[in-house]
Amino acid sequence: MTPEADDRFPGPPERTAWDSSGALPPTAGPYARTCTSGPFTVVEVFGEIDLATAGFLAEHLDAATSRPGPDVLVDLRHVGFFDCSGLRALCRADTRARERGGRLRLVSDTPRIHRLLRASRLLHRFPPLDRIPEQPDPTRT
Repeated sequence: MTPEADDRFPGPPERTAWDSSGALPPTAGPYARTCTSGPFTVVEVFGEIDLATAGFLAEHLDAATSRPGPDVLVDLRHVGFFDCSGLRALCRADTRARERGGRLRLVSDTPRIHRLLRASRLLHRFPPLDRIPEQPDPTRT
């Protein structure tokens, strides 16, 4: 017996392209999601990033740095815990962005992330922004 159309499981929801190349971002999850804000690709990070969850972050960072000239902002303002596994993912993505002529910057207004970057001697590589930069208004001259 063959299944009827209404007996079949629905497929994954359709996603729309997130950039002009037609590439799709990874599916948003409990630890990371990707969106665009003007010229930036923003990877928003949530919860605890450790050995068990850093792979989810890395998936979003890999996609965000896959194009030429990526301008990636990693928003860490909603992170409760971040360890060396997350730092490894950030360093790898930063290297990849630079190799493609782009950049990766962190957004964090929390002292614990600043302390982590300072203790790991990565503060010079990732000087955190306290917010996502505003887009210039093209109508203003």
